[in-house]
Amino acid sequence: MSTALSVLDLVPITEGSDAARSFRNSLELAQHAERLGYRRFWLAEHHGMPGIASAATAVLIGHVAGGTRSIRVGAGGIMLPNHSPLVIAEQFGTLESLYPGRIDLGLGRAPGSDQATSRALRRDLASDPDGFPQDVVELMDLMSDEPRQTVRAVPGRGLKVPVWILGSSLFGAQLAAVLGLPYAFASHFAPAQMMQAIALYRATFKPSAQLDKPHVMLGFNVFAADTDEQAALLATSMQQAFVNLRTGRPSKLQPPVRGYLEALPPPARAMLDEVLSCSAIGSPETVRQGLRAFVERTGADELMITSQIFDHQARLHSYEIAAGVMAQG
Repeated sequence: MSTALSVLDLVPITEGSDAARSFRNSLELAQHAERLGYRRFWLAEHHGMPGIASAATAVLIGHVAGGTRSIRVGAGGIMLPNHSPLVIAEQFGTLESLYPGRIDLGLGRAPGSDQATSRALRRDLASDPDGFPQDVVELMDLMSDEPRQTVRAVPGRGLKVPVWILGSSLFGAQLAAVLGLPYAFASHFAPAQMMQAIALYRATFKPSAQLDKPHVMLGFNVFAADTDEQAALLATSMQQAFVNLRTGRPSKLQPPVRGYLEALPPPARAMLDEVLSCSAIGSPETVRQGLRAFVERTGADELMITSQIFDHQARLHSYEIAAGVMAQG
């Protein structure tokens, strides 16, 4: 399989641990991914979630980029309605100046939080997620060689940090296609419109200065271990996290629980089957088959692998297995 592999690290805060430990683990994972040949390492903006430590996304990107040498590091993504385009242009202009040629800027229009937290984050009272396309264009202009606006991003101007559009619906696919940008779909937790979005993006893509042909990256969960049984147990931490979140009880990432999935009531089991349908859970051979089938079905140019696993060493091993089976083809 020639599809490139990248990492989405949700910087999990595990039960009994804290954010400081999560940050050390993230850097170790990035260094591990770099050695294994992963293309990029992305961190996502979330707020007010007890189990995710990546709220100050640009700061954490700098931490990871500073501790690695070659892997691309970026945001998957920055939730632009929470920020002014100028602030993001300055932040990512700074990162690009520090780590030239290694920074990616993925942009999303979701708040990355609940409504109360979203209101607290809002850059002004008139901020509107429906203004996302205009904000993207303004941000790209600020990082261009000759910005059209009076305001200047210093650093930022002329650095042309690669911009991606993130989405889980047809809106993002349309925007990425119109602007000629690469498109990352959140199929690792919201796969419902994945195939429609991919088709729409590819059919309507317009080449741009950044990209001459469509590039699709899809989120994919991997829980890999030496045996199917071990992998199924590891996956129960993520399953607990989704059930807790959907029932209004967000939590730190919990230890795995034997028999968890089987003990769930049917509605919760059906919800997990839907939201985590883009996953490979099992031994190296099981994961290889799952990855191959997913790539054949979608034609993905790149997969962004996420492995929300409680034990850090088991998480490193999962990424190692995924890289190994993709290299085998």
